[in-house]
Amino acid sequence: MTVLVRKDSRWCRLADVDGRHAAKCGCPAPRPELRCSGADRRDSAGDTGRHVERVLARPDRPRRRRPAQLQRAHPAPAALRRARPGGPGRRAPAQFEVEVARRLAEVGSPVAALESPEVLARDDHVVTFWTYYEPVPTPPIPDRDYAGALERLHAGMRVIDLATPRFTDRVSAAQTLVADHTRTPQLADADRLLLASTLSRMREAVSGSGRPEQLLHGEPHPGNLLSTRTGPLFIDFETCCRGPIEFDLAHAPPGVGDHYPDVDPQVLRDSRVLVLAMVTAWRWDRDDQFPDGRRLGIEWLSRLREAVADPDVFDESATTGRAP
Repeated sequence: MTVLVRKDSRWCRLADVDGRHAAKCGCPAPRPELRCSGADRRDSAGDTGRHVERVLARPDRPRRRRPAQLQRAHPAPAALRRARPGGPGRRAPAQFEVEVARRLAEVGSPVAALESPEVLARDDHVVTFWTYYEPVPTPPIPDRDYAGALERLHAGMRVIDLATPRFTDRVSAAQTLVADHTRTPQLADADRLLLASTLSRMREAVSGSGRPEQLLHGEPHPGNLLSTRTGPLFIDFETCCRGPIEFDLAHAPPGVGDHYPDVDPQVLRDSRVLVLAMVTAWRWDRDDQFPDGRRLGIEWLSRLREAVADPDVFDESATTGRAP
């Protein structure tokens, strides 16, 4: 039986066949194999009537934090998001994500549906329940379909129009990280200067472009778009923010922008460089747990130098990554 699970801010496809556990991740980066962390166990999930079994954890390396867990719900298949530990403050982002998904579903947007609107606080974790979708073994979603799904998502977001931070808040978070030598001790001075200057210049370019701003997904990269029998569906709405649609398009494969109407090519190029600088900065956080994050941080710094020297070169590639 195949189930879909959330780990931290990641969705992974988990195969459980005759007691063997393996994962194929929907994220852009390769993921290590997952195994059962111990004997099967059952744990009542509050008063929901569901139970969870086979609590799984990634065994590849030690964690500084208590590891987030992968769970499958019974009796009905469902996707559970169990947020990383963080105390009561984790409940607000989860409630926001549930509210966004609920409202978008009501207006017919292409989003993964909630299994239940409840937000369950369990010890120091927060759990939300999502509809399970049978994986569809297809090639990558075509650029035209990707663009159509994102356009419909943006149309729905203009209807619900929730109050959210501007995209510049997320840029500020990356800038603060880069400026903090304690949190980024292995970042060389020249690379720190490159990131700081690029974040500042591209932030100003995109923010001052005069393009219309609206509610955005925030990270609509391929890892947050499921291929289902009903078509592409977006997931992960904790990163919603307000900004120009080009900021969202910067997270998608490069060809998607060619099929999205009324895109400003210059703002899209600037947004791509900005997003590359942001995700590169996150890879140098000493507490970053992105799979193979340090190697990617080095690789993306090299790509950032190329993009700064010639922004047009970045149109030929796409970089995706998630916030911490």
